[in-house]
Amino acid sequence: MKRTFLFILFLAAVALPGLNVAQPTLASKSAAFPEIISLPDGFRPEGIVSGRPPNAYVGSLANGAIYHFNLLTGEGAILAPGQDGRVAVGLGYDKRTDYLFVSGGPTGTASVYDATSGAEVAVYQLTTTSPTFVNDVIVTRQAAYFTDSSQPVYYRLPLGPGGSLPEPTAVETIALSGDFVFVPGAFNSNGIEATPGGRWLLIVHSARGELYRVDPATGEATLVDLGGGALPNGDGLWLEGHTLYVVQNFLNQIAVVQLNSQYDAGTITDVITHPDFRIPTTVTGVGPYLFAVNARFDTPPTPDTEYEVVRVNK
Repeated sequence: MKRTFLFILFLAAVALPGLNVAQPTLASKSAAFPEIISLPDGFRPEGIVSGRPPNAYVGSLANGAIYHFNLLTGEGAILAPGQDGRVAVGLGYDKRTDYLFVSGGPTGTASVYDATSGAEVAVYQLTTTSPTFVNDVIVTRQAAYFTDSSQPVYYRLPLGPGGSLPEPTAVETIALSGDFVFVPGAFNSNGIEATPGGRWLLIVHSARGELYRVDPATGEATLVDLGGGALPNGDGLWLEGHTLYVVQNFLNQIAVVQLNSQYDAGTITDVITHPDFRIPTTVTGVGPYLFAVNARFDTPPTPDTEYEVVRVNK
């Protein structure tokens, strides 16, 4: 019932007169939440996030470009053009400011964009350590948190009143401790989510197939007991209440995990698949749907390689 109510609110927001939502312009394949949403050829997507209804955004590994599209129609256009040396991996969104937070992968940076105009608001150098791969990001009322798949740490960018951005020197590096296991040379921390109120962070470990509940202030990690289950190739996360959706990229599936009230134990209850999954990496949810972006890591990228977002039912 709650999901249905939120979905009705989403549709109502789209229809509200005077709602300041920029509308993409490129043609789509269909209308009314199309099942397949085409992205620009050669775009090389990885991260996806939904913003103010009906907007969603995808970032490019090729040059850091941000693509903006309409979830209702599939229409889209480039919001922020790419730049040499830029990379866009995971995306986060803060509805208070209408800002997009973008993980910079091997550049060690995080970029912030105005989600309506596409203007770059800020760039933060999260780390100069090598190797680094700033992978995913989640935004809470207190901070934006970024995972690093190549280091046993995450980065905290504290946010001020109303989501105001801090000075560049405010970036904090927090070591992962407790049950977290770092595997040198492997892909470690990947997708990240936050529980309501930002009480805990949830981080998936790609190489070990493990899920951790993390104290955001200290980095102490507790291994989530999945009753013998595992999440190999865990990538992007999407949390609704106590239901966690975990994209398992090279397995071409999304695991559904029901977590307990303390987020330290859970059960894998289902697996969502789709014939058009082609190495999905990240996911965002709207109403009864999940939207997963195909990164196609098994296909050599060319300027003509096709990419898409795939809609599935929760």
